[in-house]
Parts: sequence; structure tokens; C-alpha cells
Amino acid sequence: MFSQSEITQVTRKQRAEEWITESITKPFHIAWSDWRTKIGLLIIIGFLGMGLVAWISSSTWWLLDRLTLIEQPIAGQGAPRTQPFEDMSHPLGTDMSGRDMISGVVHATPTMIQMILAGAVFTIIVATIVGTVAGYKGGRTETILMTASDIAMTIPGLPLVIVLVVLIEPQSPAIIGIIITINVWAGIARTIHSQVLSLRENSYVEASRTMGIGTGTIIQKDILPNLMPYILVNFVFASRRVIYDSVALYFLGFLSFRGVENWGVMMNLAYENASALLNPNATYMLVVPMLPIVILSFGLMLFAQGTDRLFNPRVRTRHEGKTDPDDSEEPDPMTTVAQ
Repeated sequence: MFSQSEITQVTRKQRAEEWITESITKPFHIAWSDWRTKIGLLIIIGFLGMGLVAWISSSTWWLLDRLTLIEQPIAGQGAPRTQPFEDMSHPLGTDMSGRDMISGVVHATPTMIQMILAGAVFTIIVATIVGTVAGYKGGRTETILMTASDIAMTIPGLPLVIVLVVLIEPQSPAIIGIIITINVWAGIARTIHSQVLSLRENSYVEASRTMGIGTGTIIQKDILPNLMPYILVNFVFASRRVIYDSVALYFLGFLSFRGVENWGVMMNLAYENASALLNPNATYMLVVPMLPIVILSFGLMLFAQGTDRLFNPRVRTRHEGKTDPDDSEEPDPMTTVAQ
């Protein structure tokens, strides 16, 4: 009987196709079925497209005239100011020196994206490593890492950031993003640590330890997948923190305006040169740079909530129709976490 059995050989092409199906195709369909993912992803792609246009314009001469760099205005120079929808060549109007508001928003997008990626990635990597290792290993490792986190949490965030940007005077958007989130990781690491303390007692983790599986593999295969919804939400939280703080620092003048485009710079120029807070005719100069701040933050949060089913096994199984339909009344855990 055994001599006539056949051994099925899986080719590299079949393994590649299976990996693409399981890792890309199915997750994409699952995430795309949620309206929040669609709207959030479209918003994010829109801002990435704006950043690409601004990047191309900085190295392509025929776009430079349209996408003019926002810089410190010089009194008496520039075209006359136009109100929104007054001149359709400048749909959202121009500033006091006649520079197009849309061009300013577009040109500020690449540096903002760099700040977001640098700050959010730095925060999540440090917080995940510290919180996961401390929660799983315990003992002296846990004491040392959690003590470091508690010390970082006691330092006021905004005053620390202001002191660092004044001392360092950073010009790189990536460095600015990291400075803004310099101690944001501490609170996230503390909560991840609490999550891991409960996860490490689960039966499947105990079974992995009993079979002699290494710590790194257990953390990667058994612990991190259950933390991904929470990690993704905090990635969005860190991204929004970078957006708000960078705009505030530029608006208040703590970061240098030289050679830097930021929505906070546009708001500062509107406040200083056009009295936009007191002059109703100049209010649009504050509103226009506020719009991308609100829209981008909204898109990031929707995307994080919509992709929860990629990492939450119960939500994903329910979506695939493998559970009792009555279970659909269970609240969405991402919504609970976000609140």
C-alpha cells in the first residue's frame, strides 16, 4: 500500500503563487471590503500624490512656475492678493504677496510625509520592542525596561521638544519627526507591556514554549499578530502627533522657516502679515492650510480602523463566513480602542 503512494512536489512557482494569494490578494480583498479602508486609503494616496507632484516640480523646470515655493514674503513685491474663487487660476486664493495657496499646501506635503514616517516608525519600533520584550521576558529585564519607560513618561513632552529643536536647530524633516516623538514611545510601550502580560499566559503560547520554540519566534508568530490592531492605532496616533506638533512649532516660530515648507509656516505668515484672526477677508489664509491637517488625520484614522480585520483573527474569520452570523453583534474592537 505504501509503495504505491505518491508524493506531491510543490514547485517554486506554486509556492510563490500561494504566498501572493495568502499574503496580498486575500488581505487586500478583506480590507477593501470595509468602507473605512477605501476612504482612508484614497485620502492617503491623494496626499502621496500631492507629495510626488511637489517632488517632481522641484526638479522639473516646467512645473516650477505653477508650484511656487512658499517663502518669507517681501513687502511691496508679488502679485495682488485674490480671494478664493475670485480668480479660477487661483481657486483658493493667494496670500498677501500673491502666492497661490494650493501651491503652498502641495509643496508642504513632502516634508510632512517625511516627518510622519520618521516619527511614527521610530515610536512604534521602540515601543513595540520595549513593551514586548519586557512583558514576555519578565524579571530584571522587565524592571529595567519599564523603569526607563516610566522615566521617559515623567518628562513633559512639548517642553522637551521645544528645548531640543532650539538647541539642535534641525533642518531635516526626518530628524524633526523623531524629535517630536522623542518620548511618545514610553506610554505606548507601557500599554503594550500590559497586553503582552495577558497574552503570554494563553494556551498556544504555553504550547510553543513547551515544544522548545525560541523566544523570538514566539513573539513574532504568537504575540505580535494579536498586538497589530493596537500597534496600528498607535502608529496613527504617533502620525497625528507629528502633524499637530510640527505645525504648532512652525506656527509659533520655534522651528526655522529657512528652506522649509510646512502648513504651520503658511498659518504663521497669515497671522503675522495678514492678521487673519482679526480680518475676516484673510481668514481663508488660515483655513486653507488647516484643511489638509484635518483631512490627513481623518484618513489615517479611517485606514487604521478599516484594516483591523487583517490582524484580528475573530473579525477576519467572521468576514470569511466561518462563524455564526449571530456573532456579528459583537462590537468592533478597533472602535473600542480608538475611543
